[in-house]
Amino acid sequence: MKEHRLHIDAPFEFEAGGRLPSLELVYHTSDRAYRQDEPVIWICHALTGNSDPQDWWPGMVGPGRLFDPDRYYIVCAGMLCSPYGPTGPAAVNPETGRPYLLDFPKTTVRDMVRAEILVREHLGIEHIDLMIGPSIGGFQALEWAVMEPERIGSVVFLATATRVTPFMTAFNESQRMALLADPSFLEARDITGGRAGLACARSIALLSYRTFEGYNLTQQDRGTDTLFADRACSYQRYQGEKLVRRFDAYSYWYLTLALDSQNIGRGRGGVENALSRIRARSHVISIDSDMLFPPSHGRATAAAIDGAEYHELGSLFGHDGFLVENDALEKILEPILRDALGV
Repeated sequence: MKEHRLHIDAPFEFEAGGRLPSLELVYHTSDRAYRQDEPVIWICHALTGNSDPQDWWPGMVGPGRLFDPDRYYIVCAGMLCSPYGPTGPAAVNPETGRPYLLDFPKTTVRDMVRAEILVREHLGIEHIDLMIGPSIGGFQALEWAVMEPERIGSVVFLATATRVTPFMTAFNESQRMALLADPSFLEARDITGGRAGLACARSIALLSYRTFEGYNLTQQDRGTDTLFADRACSYQRYQGEKLVRRFDAYSYWYLTLALDSQNIGRGRGGVENALSRIRARSHVISIDSDMLFPPSHGRATAAAIDGAEYHELGSLFGHDGFLVENDALEKILEPILRDALGV
């Protein structure tokens, strides 16, 4: 897929307050120009993903995969506050000449979708045949289906929720506490601050993404006479260090706050009233072992959307099942894709 950059030379107002004079947006598309009225698939990316879905979802997106950018016109726009190019805390504050860091406006999921709509308008896309979003990508897909109900034909809400739960917020706050416990996070003058805190935050997050069974299956120490268990410790450290190499602590801080902003019913008379605005043919997919977004919530969401279909994906790997269970997920998604695109 091909990367594009879009400069929006107009003020952008944030839902929670704050204003930027302009925006820089990054997005990926199929490696050709959009042909008016051709079918469009729009992918909303996950928390630490980027606008190239082939990078973070290679089992589902790519030549010969279910979402084939050579066969369909595929778009994925980077979220505001992502460290992979869109405007965020690493951007230079024109008033100081330094990165915004913690002076960046608090950003909500609605802000992200409003920015992504600017990409849609720039591309001249009037109708999205199929939108899919996992996790925070699902937050965006839900918001978008409510904000522009006539623009979307079919939508898949994958491992996601209509409103952040106290349980999820507790994990998010624990991660922010880890960032604050690193003195360099508040002291830094550039995005290199908070790296130790970010590694710790990632370790905390992984516990919410996985399961007891999944860890026991993959991280069990092999020796029969182990004195101190270490394999799971090494795995947590490795995953923390891995994220630090590709992410920054300030983007992570703002993205966890964006997670906490999720409330599809805010200002719309409640969740059920907001969901009643959706006109797209909707599919809700839960993962049976996902403790962040359990099936009970997915079933309730599907029941509240007129005509929505509910699907359940089996996995030992919790929330991360959408990244792992490619074959099983494809069996669910393939008929949805064919119906949405008429192929």
